[in-house]
Amino acid sequence: MGDILIGTSGFSFDDWIGEAYPTGIKRHEMLPYYERVFGFKALEVNFTYYTMPSKRTMESFVKRTSRDFSFAVKAYKGMTHERTEMLKGQFKIFKDGVSPLGGNLKALLFQFPYAFLPDSHNIDYLKLLREEFYGIEVVVEFRNVKWLQDRYMETLKDLSFGYCVVDEPKIKGLVPFSPVLTSRIGYFRFHGRNRAWFGEPVDVRYDYLYTEKELKEFVSPIKDIAGNASETFVFFNNCHAGKAVKNAQMLMEMLKKRV
Repeated sequence: MGDILIGTSGFSFDDWIGEAYPTGIKRHEMLPYYERVFGFKALEVNFTYYTMPSKRTMESFVKRTSRDFSFAVKAYKGMTHERTEMLKGQFKIFKDGVSPLGGNLKALLFQFPYAFLPDSHNIDYLKLLREEFYGIEVVVEFRNVKWLQDRYMETLKDLSFGYCVVDEPKIKGLVPFSPVLTSRIGYFRFHGRNRAWFGEPVDVRYDYLYTEKELKEFVSPIKDIAGNASETFVFFNNCHAGKAVKNAQMLMEMLKKRV
């Protein structure tokens, strides 16, 4: 079984102070605290969806974490949601921005919108991503259930793209929890189950705390995926008021007890 690395989707949130981080913590102290006190050995960098990564920021991340710390980085929205004629330039800027992470960069996460459907145009775009990010582990998160068919999972395998297993609200059209391994790494994202989803701000959409009973349901599927993967990443995106930290630590304890 490969390593199971658990963390959260982002780490620098004001509403974590007093909930997860101690009152008075400085911004530059958060990432070391995330690793040493929370006990997480992996981070999904999320701000890169809203703005391009800078080499200076990525260098600071490496300096503030240990040698074996792992990063996954979410793709810029211009490469997943907008996809304008400036794509080639965006690819280059993005790759340059994350380059300081070196071997600590374990995956790039491309999370596509609900309107991204399985048609020939979009499959060609996935092939383009493989060409542009050759040699880098790429994980794809779909929001539309129409992708959840064997033929499209085979497409991901052919491209050596990881499939992001999600847990999100059980709303018609969204992707249900479906543990599938399509590359050498397993990848899970837990968004919470708040049915206030479409059109809601993030502090509403991701305001959800998994119960112990709900988390227990994930232990066996995660271990099954990890049994066939070189590494498996599990990230909690229910980040409102530090709930992701609480759930990630709860799951870590559950996995330790079941080893």
